[in-house]
Amino acid sequence: MRRHQGFTLIEVMITVAIVAILAAIAIPAYSEYVQRARITEAVASLSDMRVKMEQYFQDNRSWAPPGPTVAPCNAGTVAPLPTTPNFVFTCPVLTATTYTILATGANTMAAFSYSVDQANNRATVSLPGGWTSSATCWVLKRDGTC
Repeated sequence: MRRHQGFTLIEVMITVAIVAILAAIAIPAYSEYVQRARITEAVASLSDMRVKMEQYFQDNRSWAPPGPTVAPCNAGTVAPLPTTPNFVFTCPVLTATTYTILATGANTMAAFSYSVDQANNRATVSLPGGWTSSATCWVLKRDGTC
């Protein structure tokens, strides 16, 4: 008598169920990991921009000198705005003695927004639903960790 070799339908269904359970756990965890990496891109650029703004102030003794082409946050100065694929950077507040730099998410990061000012006050301006916010630091993780 010859014996048939192969997998039974039950064995295949169990394997598919195990793979589905693993995917249900792994895909959201990976998506959050990618978001956290993109957040790091924003806060690193904000930190770098703050250093450049301080250098600009040392050179000009003001953050808003006469003439828009020589003001910081413009190309051609020591403090041009960074460009990243996931965040858009702006200087919504720029006076002789104060500034605020804002990083607003783009594309899949649209709900995220972070800011820094001349006193190094770091704030999380907006986050997606389910994230814990903070007005005194840059939130890096869903649980509100800074």
